[in-house]
Amino acid sequence: MYEIGRQSYWFKRMLASDPGNKRLQQAGKATLSVISAVFTTLLVLNLLGHDPLLPAIISGVCGLLGIMAVMDDTKKEKQGTTLLLPFSAITGVTLGSLLSWSAVLVSMLMILIIFCSFYFSKFGSRYFSLGMIGFITVYFSSFLKLPPEQFPWFYGAICIGISYAFLYNFIIFRDTAQQLKRSLQSFHRQANLTFELLADVVKDPEMNQIRSKKLTENVKKLRDYANHVSTDLNAQNINEVWPGLRTEQLRLYVFDTAMFVMTLSDSLEKLKESGALETEELRSILFHLIQTLQKAEVLKVEKEEKHLSEAERVVVALRKMIDQRFGEHETRPEGWLYLLRRIEAIATHVTEGALAIRYSGGDHPGDQSFVEEVPEEDKDKGMEPSTKKAIQSVIAGTIAVIVGHLISPIQPYWVLLTTFIVQLGTPTVGRTYLKGLERSIGTIGGAIIGFFLAKSVSGHSELEVGLIFAVIFFAFYMLPVSYTVMSIFITMLIAFMYDLILGGISYALLLARVVDTIAGAGIALAAAAFIFPTRTLDKMKEQLVDYLESLEDYILSYIRKFRLSESMKGLADLAFQMDEKIQLLEEDAKPALQRPGANKYSGIPRLLMSFTAINYYAKQLVASTYQKDFHRSEEITEALKRTEKVYKHNIRTIMAVLNGEVMSGQLFRLQHEREMIERFAPGHKEEQGDIVHHLFYIWKINQALLAVGERMGLETAERMEE
Repeated sequence: MYEIGRQSYWFKRMLASDPGNKRLQQAGKATLSVISAVFTTLLVLNLLGHDPLLPAIISGVCGLLGIMAVMDDTKKEKQGTTLLLPFSAITGVTLGSLLSWSAVLVSMLMILIIFCSFYFSKFGSRYFSLGMIGFITVYFSSFLKLPPEQFPWFYGAICIGISYAFLYNFIIFRDTAQQLKRSLQSFHRQANLTFELLADVVKDPEMNQIRSKKLTENVKKLRDYANHVSTDLNAQNINEVWPGLRTEQLRLYVFDTAMFVMTLSDSLEKLKESGALETEELRSILFHLIQTLQKAEVLKVEKEEKHLSEAERVVVALRKMIDQRFGEHETRPEGWLYLLRRIEAIATHVTEGALAIRYSGGDHPGDQSFVEEVPEEDKDKGMEPSTKKAIQSVIAGTIAVIVGHLISPIQPYWVLLTTFIVQLGTPTVGRTYLKGLERSIGTIGGAIIGFFLAKSVSGHSELEVGLIFAVIFFAFYMLPVSYTVMSIFITMLIAFMYDLILGGISYALLLARVVDTIAGAGIALAAAAFIFPTRTLDKMKEQLVDYLESLEDYILSYIRKFRLSESMKGLADLAFQMDEKIQLLEEDAKPALQRPGANKYSGIPRLLMSFTAINYYAKQLVASTYQKDFHRSEEITEALKRTEKVYKHNIRTIMAVLNGEVMSGQLFRLQHEREMIERFAPGHKEEQGDIVHHLFYIWKINQALLAVGERMGLETAERMEE
C-alpha cells in the first residue's frame, strides 16, 4: 500500500473520500464549462453591440448540460451525443419561442419532449440527453418569448456552450488511464486507513464500540472503492500506466486486499472474544503483518520493495504457528484456529498477488481476464419499464401543467420541471418518494439560505457571479453523495440568478418556488404510486432473481473448478459483478429501510441481510482458496457432484418462487454431503490441502439459502434423492 504519512484520521479520510478524484473532475469540468461559455458569450456579444445577459445564461446552461447530461456507455457514443446536443437545443429555443403565445401549445410540446425522453431511452441514454436539453431550452425560451431576430444570437450561444463542454470533456480533461491510477491511489489510502484501525484493534486488549463502528464504516467504504477500481479497469488500458501488467492480475489483487481487510475486521473481534489475542506471539505476528502490507508500495516498480518480502516471511511464520497449534490437538481443533487459517489464506493471496504484480514482465501476449458470456435474454413479459415511465410522465406532466397555472400563472412550468426531475432515475414508488422528499427538503433549506445570502450580496454583481459558479461546483460535487445537499445548492443558485436578472429578490418569489417544488414532487409520487406502479419489493425480487442467476454460475463454477483442480481464474470478476448487484439492491431498498415503521413487518430488512450475508460468503470462497495438492477420493468427488446438483435445485427453486412461477417447493440440506467430505478428507496433521477449510462457505451459503426459502414458505428436506 502507499504510505501517506502521519496525518490525522480526518485528513486521511478526506484524501480518500473521492475515489480517483472523479467527483472533483466532473464538478470541475462542469464549472469550467459554464464559466468559459458565459464569459465567451458575454465578450462576443458585447463586441457586437448586443445585450449579452440572456444568451450568456443559455450558453452556460448548455455548457453545464453538455457535461452532466451526457451519460452514454462509451467515449465514442458520448462524443456523438455531445455533437447532437446543439440541434436539440436550437430546436427547443425555436419552437419554445414561436409557440410562446399559447400556453397550451407550449405545455403540449414540453409533455411530448418528456414522453419521448423516457420512451426512447430504451434505445440508449442519448435520447434522454437530447430530450433533457430540449426541455430546458423550451422552458427558457417560452418564458423569455424571444423574437425571431434574436434567434441567431441564442443559436451562437448554444454552440459556444456545447463547444466548451466538448473541449473540457474530451480534449482537456479526457478520461485516461491516469484516472485508474488515481482511483487505485484512493483505494490504497482507504486500505491504509483501515489497516491503522485494525492495528489498533490488535494492540488494544479491550473492546471498543466506537472504534468497531468506525472500522465497519471504513471496511464498507473500501468495498465501494474496490468496485470503483474494477469499473475503471474495464474502461481503461492499464498498460499505459503499468506496462506488462495484466488487468486480471490487478483486479485479483484489489479483490484479495479488500477481502483481507474485511476478513480481518470480522475475525479480530471473534479472536478477541475467544481470548486468542491474549497470546503475545499471535498479536505480534498479526500486527507485523498489517504493518508490512500497509507499507508495501506494490505498483511503484522503479523502487526495490522490501516490505512485500517481509510480509511473505510474516505469513510463513503465521502458517507455521497455525500448523503447530493444529498439531497439538488430537481431535477437532479449537474454532478460532480456523479463523486464523482463513486470515493466513487470504494474506497469502494478497502477498502472492502483489509479488506477481511487482515482477510482471512485458511477455504477456494480452489481457487474459475472464469475460462472462452473456446469454441471450428472453423477451420481457408485459410492458417495458421505459414505456411505463413514459405513460406516467404524460399523465403527471398534464397534471403538473394544470397545477402550475393555478399556483403560479406567471411561471407555470416550474411544477412540470420538478415533476420531470423527480421522475428521473426513480424506477419504484419508494425511490420516487425518497427523491421527492430529498428535493423538497433541499429546496426549503436552499431557499432560506439563498434568500439571506442573495439579500446580503445584492447589488454586488461580481460577487454574485462568483457565488453562482461556486454553488454550481459544490452542487455537482455533492450530487453522488447527497441529493438533498445538491438541491440546497441548486436552490441557492436560483436565488442568486433571480437577484441578478430581476434586480432583486423577494421572499414571496422564493416561497412560490418552494411550493412549486413540493407540488411537483407530490405529483411525481402520485403518478408512480397509481399508474403502473412498481413497488420496492417487486423491484427487489427482479434484482434478486438476477443475482441468483449470477450466484448459480459462480457456485457451480467454484465447485467444478475445485473438483477438477482447475484455476479459479475469472471468479474474482464474477464476485465484483455480484457485489455491484448487491449494492444496487441496497440502493433500491433504502426507501423501505428509511421510512419509519412503514415496512417493519415487510421482511425487506431480513431479506436484504440474508443476501448480503450470502454475497459475503460467496466472495470468501475465492479469497480464501489457494492452489495446493488436495486428496480427492471417489467418495469426495461424488459428494461434490451431489453438492452441485443440490445447489442448482435450491437456487432455481427460490428463483421460481420470486418470479411467481410456483408457490411451494422443497429445498435440500447438504449435511450428508458435508459429512462425507469431512469423513474422507485428510486429517489436519497430514501434508495435504485442507479441503474442509476451502469448502466451509459452501455449506454457509446453502444454510443462508435455506433460511431465505423458509421465510418464503418452502419446505426443507435432509437429502435429495439420487
